[in-house]
Amino acid sequence: MEYLLLIYADEQVWTESEREKCYAESTGLAQDLHSKGKLVGTRPLQPVATATSVQIREGRRIVRDGPFAETREQLGGFFLIHAKDLDEAIAIAARIPGARKGTVEVRPIIELPNLPPMSNPEMAHAEN
Repeated sequence: MEYLLLIYADEQVWTESEREKCYAESTGLAQDLHSKGKLVGTRPLQPVATATSVQIREGRRIVRDGPFAETREQLGGFFLIHAKDLDEAIAIAARIPGARKGTVEVRPIIELPNLPPMSNPEMAHAEN
């Protein structure tokens, strides 16, 4: 089964050196999960100030700067993983450095038939 591990934290709690260490640890975790066939993909996100929210209301598109939700913690990145069950997904989530200063939300993925496979961005760029 696939799980999405959403990493939330207050962007302001990280010093630049802590953020760089977090990225290095996360890269190591990603390499470990990849070597075990558990990693589908992972990426950190740009700061919340770069976010844009889109809504459709009464047939009209509404575009706003920033995230939709007003919260103390912001979505900072994700891991998409293969895990045999929720317990394994939770164990992996606990290894994510962002869990030390924030929250990692574990969400199972719904498998819908007829969806195209996840693509590899490097492959898409190579084809163009």
